[in-house]
Amino acid sequence: MTYQNTPDFAKTQDQKDPLSRFRKEYHIPKKNNKEVIYFCGNSLGLQPKRTESFIQNELQSWKEHGVEGHFDGDRPWAEYHHFSKKSLARLVGGLEEEVVCMNNLTTNLHLLLASFYQPDGKRVKVMIEGGAFPSDHYAVESHMEHLGVSPKEHLIVLQPADGKTFRTEEITEAILKRGDELALILFPGVQYYSGQYFDMKAISETAHQVGAFAGFDLAHAMGNLPMNLHDENIDFAAWCSYKYLNSGPGGVSGIFIHQRHCSDPNFPKLKGWWGHDHNTRFNMDNQFVPNPGVDAWMLSNSNVISTAAHHASLELFDEAGMAALRKKSLSLTGYLEYLLSSDDLISRNIDILTPTDPEARGCQLSVFIAKNGKQIYDGLIAQGVILDWREPNVIRVAPTPMYNTFSEVYEFCQILKALVIIYGA
Repeated sequence: MTYQNTPDFAKTQDQKDPLSRFRKEYHIPKKNNKEVIYFCGNSLGLQPKRTESFIQNELQSWKEHGVEGHFDGDRPWAEYHHFSKKSLARLVGGLEEEVVCMNNLTTNLHLLLASFYQPDGKRVKVMIEGGAFPSDHYAVESHMEHLGVSPKEHLIVLQPADGKTFRTEEITEAILKRGDELALILFPGVQYYSGQYFDMKAISETAHQVGAFAGFDLAHAMGNLPMNLHDENIDFAAWCSYKYLNSGPGGVSGIFIHQRHCSDPNFPKLKGWWGHDHNTRFNMDNQFVPNPGVDAWMLSNSNVISTAAHHASLELFDEAGMAALRKKSLSLTGYLEYLLSSDDLISRNIDILTPTDPEARGCQLSVFIAKNGKQIYDGLIAQGVILDWREPNVIRVAPTPMYNTFSEVYEFCQILKALVIIYGA
């Protein structure tokens, strides 16, 4: 696509957008009596209009059935986690037996580390990326410490050579260098700060080559990029649902465990009542028989109200399709990059930290502002542009294809330019 820095070009792209109807499916917040430009779906997605009815249905079931709602009604609560499996499997490129929604993200990271971090002999080291999200860093440290392994000695915090983003070869060479000392590699699918999308297949293949497991935190990848976890032989992954999946603040998390692991009833795991085989769960004999597949990792029954909101959002993803969303995302984020880079004034005052290769990023561009970044950020917020700030001097701008438009991208850049004139240039 040949971009143009004009409002007419943006308007034309919106008119041609086959996904344009989905914007009407969401509640767009207002500021100054005008809909905001909401570029913060990487932090908290907008509320689908149908969420209220999905939640109300479960409140009505509770009202009418009481405890019998676990087994009565259109979606009995005892089986509630099953109703999202098809959607989740499509989103991650997995099998239904490999995915389940449950708990919250950090809880799930701990459960997965309890299974996949099994230090043995000299194989004790864990590799994460420098500047990892605190949840990942803290979870890894705590499991190492719990097992008597010193993070100071054995936690490898890999730094990018250019100080910004990684080349895949940097990561794979570091894995090969550590060889049989490595027990586990835990990386994000998309790095929260830089917005870099990692080559999960290459990382996983190299980890397996040296005998280590490879897992991924997909908090910023889920609902953002198409994935193919099963065929790429990813060992495990976890994600949240409140960012691009638009399932509500603190919304239910989910996990993927590859079939070769989750089909093994003897694979290490922390056990819970809901992980027991559903056919004999209520025998209450305290003789653990795991559910088939990833459901064996469940601890407790579903948080039905939160999961109802999740179902509402997943229905929209089923309707839109990740292939179509990704196609629009490439154009939308590409247009944002074009406008930021082609304007002489803006480009002199910013640095885009996110890779320029569209295949190495999702929706988000992380923009470093050289001068008076916080004042510019505050000015954007005051004028109804909702995005977020990360120290030092970075705004994360995430035009999401489900509900954002080309015209919003154009308007954002006009507002940014005016603020740069005031505070930056």
